[in-house]
Amino acid sequence: MAVIAVFLFKNSPAQQSRFEKSGGKETATYFEIINWYQQLAKKSKLILVKEMGSTDAGYPLHLVTVSDQNNIVSPKNNQQKKIVILINNGIHPGEPDGIDASMLLVRDIVNKKIVLPQNIELAFIPVYNIGGCLNRNRFSRVNQNGPTEYGFRGNAQNLDLNRDFTKCDSKEAKTFTQIFQQLDPDIFIDNHVSDGADYQHTITLISTQYNKLGRGLGDWLRDVFEPKLYKGMKEKKWDLFPYVNFETASPDKGMEMFYDPPRYSSGYAALFQTIAFVPETHMLKPFADRVQSTYDFMLTVMQQASVNATALQLQRAMARQEILQQQIFPLSWKVDSSKFSFVNFKGYEAAYKKSEVTGLERMYYNRNKPFKKEMKYFNVFMPAAIVAKPVAYIIPKGWVDVIERLKINGVSMQALKNDSSMLVDAYHIDEYKSYPTPYEKHHKNYAVKVSIGQQRIQFLKGDYIIYLNQKANRYIVEMLEPAGDDSFFAWNFFDAILQQKEGYSDYRWEDVAANWLQSNPEIQQQLQEKKIADSAFANNAAAQLEFVYKHSPYYEPVHLRYPVYRMNE
Repeated sequence: MAVIAVFLFKNSPAQQSRFEKSGGKETATYFEIINWYQQLAKKSKLILVKEMGSTDAGYPLHLVTVSDQNNIVSPKNNQQKKIVILINNGIHPGEPDGIDASMLLVRDIVNKKIVLPQNIELAFIPVYNIGGCLNRNRFSRVNQNGPTEYGFRGNAQNLDLNRDFTKCDSKEAKTFTQIFQQLDPDIFIDNHVSDGADYQHTITLISTQYNKLGRGLGDWLRDVFEPKLYKGMKEKKWDLFPYVNFETASPDKGMEMFYDPPRYSSGYAALFQTIAFVPETHMLKPFADRVQSTYDFMLTVMQQASVNATALQLQRAMARQEILQQQIFPLSWKVDSSKFSFVNFKGYEAAYKKSEVTGLERMYYNRNKPFKKEMKYFNVFMPAAIVAKPVAYIIPKGWVDVIERLKINGVSMQALKNDSSMLVDAYHIDEYKSYPTPYEKHHKNYAVKVSIGQQRIQFLKGDYIIYLNQKANRYIVEMLEPAGDDSFFAWNFFDAILQQKEGYSDYRWEDVAANWLQSNPEIQQQLQEKKIADSAFANNAAAQLEFVYKHSPYYEPVHLRYPVYRMNE
């Protein structure tokens, strides 16, 4: 769809951004962006620009709020119970559409071209990945049609910040978490540009996976609110379509809704019953059209949130009440292939021709052969793994990195006032796999299998008890259960327990083990039975010594014992 950006050149030169001055071909630099908002704040009491925290780039992360209360929106300041919409830009600065669209939207509100509804509070992060924004180039987005220069995907640590929302390796993620928890947004928008297949749609949309939000809020999003966004965008001449999941999309077989574990922005937001949208403009469409469609999407969300404010607040309040009562929590999800809806996909036929590079056959999309086809859309998910909620978790105070992240996410915890011996359920890590190559600074653990048993553990003064009676329940469970998709164990925060710290010299252990077996005939019997059943074991002295060691009190109890314990009474 070719649409000329309607806001180009319609404002006085003093108000024009780099995007407008260049005819929709250039994106603003970091310093231009911040100066833009600071100048708008001087013109209007609606605008407040504030430094919120540090980033890996050494520059502060700014928050721009648009509110007639002239204050940073938060539950404490939001006395009129307005809808809070948080918009994040430049998480991938090579995808700058949201950066420029947000600048123009705020400018248009100041100039009264757009009326801010009285029941809406807007908050913008002008540039999230500042380090990437400062690293401007012309080549890193080879698949993308403009702008002429743009930022880089990696931040100052070369991290992809859209994989950092739970592990919080970056200062950006920690500052974002504090902003998110302070604002407690009803709706979160994270602006992106897509990669992958070619098709006719200019803008596509990832929504929070409905089932993660619960039957009430999730169903309302799918059946009520989201259709109004699609209708509103159609009225603005944009054929909005679900994000084309090119890993599963096939006009003949259908397409799965994008699955967003908590490492992603929308998956993180779902942990706190916040509806999230990730607009993905299409990389090959003109930059001006992409910015305009992003502008119109944010405007549509604002308009529909205003009209549906009462229902949104009610559904979200009910979802939070359900979380407090919920006893079983999913740790991962899988698509339900028996349930689907239909969507009308506008694509281009795939064709083949001789490659001018390799001389071999290559695939391309033939834009002279567009098509429209109804295809199945699998947008219902079901739990792939579940866990029962405990009364509380206990985590020893030494795990400071985990405790820090729990606290900035608003988790309430109580420090033990005295050393205490408690009977708790303890996990043993039976099996796990790790990525063979680094992934976002980690060798992520997966395929985790655990066993659980009651143990009496000696806890120390200052260790933390976390009761599951708070709005962060879902975040707590998904992050502290070792089998969770993006748990702290998955992200290697507890890998120290996977390494055995003490051992033995065979010659010394031979004598100690022999004496110990005489006093423990049941272990002697188990050893003999295993030798009879396993001939390789019977001929392996080292394996037999290890067997006895691991069944003796000399073997360290903390090896493979997950150091977050469950209280069930």
